[in-house]
Amino acid sequence: MINPKRLRHGSTVGVIAPASPPNVQSLQKAMPFLNNLGLNVKIAPHVSSTYGYLAGTDEQRLHDLHMMFDDSDVDAIICAGGGFGTSRIVDSINYKLLKQNPKIFWGYSDITYLHTAIRQKTGLVTFHGPMLSSDVGKKEFDPLSKSMFSQLFHPTLLEYTESTSPLHVISEGEATGKLVGGNLSLLVNTIGSKYEINTKNRLLLIEDVGEEPYRIDSFLSQLKLAGKLDEAAGIVVGDFKDADPKKREESLSLQEVLDYYFASLNKPVISGFKIGHCFPHYAVPLGSKATLSSSSKSLSVQPGVS
Repeated sequence: MINPKRLRHGSTVGVIAPASPPNVQSLQKAMPFLNNLGLNVKIAPHVSSTYGYLAGTDEQRLHDLHMMFDDSDVDAIICAGGGFGTSRIVDSINYKLLKQNPKIFWGYSDITYLHTAIRQKTGLVTFHGPMLSSDVGKKEFDPLSKSMFSQLFHPTLLEYTESTSPLHVISEGEATGKLVGGNLSLLVNTIGSKYEINTKNRLLLIEDVGEEPYRIDSFLSQLKLAGKLDEAAGIVVGDFKDADPKKREESLSLQEVLDYYFASLNKPVISGFKIGHCFPHYAVPLGSKATLSSSSKSLSVQPGVS
């Protein structure tokens, strides 16, 4: 794996919107946070563009991504928001350019597709963390979520225990492997493509938002049938926001769905991690070596920067 270089005071962050249009007001409110970290900010040309539910055409969003990786003055790239659209550009990305210019790449949600493709095509460690319009620019953005950006300035061993949030052991065990994954629905979308998520001997992180138990059941069923659950070394269950059943009066609970797929896996599976569409939002480097342990109810992740 390639660990991008750490940030320093005076480093420049490039802002892109590779999926849906960000909330411009919320994005503007996020700028002082970056400035207070001692960072300069460069906004990509098409961040405020719109093309239906996309932040500009595929060509425009791809241009911004390539521009920021190619710009030697830019030290990190942070996504303004998620939504939809990264799968439309993933096959046109110049992965050679990205590999020759490794730098911090940060986002989550729909950005999961880019995390997966970039890691598997280039070996670059990327970061699953709060985005500018979606999180940083909101009043709910809390101190713990803010503190997660410090890992970009100093190589940091992350230790997630119940001191951060209550954790629930679904299946016991301990395993070490590269941490991969992200948004569950986006991971499922990779199945059958050249960017299909590789979970073999890896710790698989899953999270999602606004999906009812029957939908989560469907996603996990596809991962199971594709062999992704059996191949994984362990499962890190992040936050599933707004997962209460709405369309169906009779429903399995989210916990019943998780137990069905994970309780008999004979590998560590722990839920309750505040990773995903939530506050606090715990940021983690994807591709870094990590250890998941049921005995200590913990997730340990090696530093993402060098």
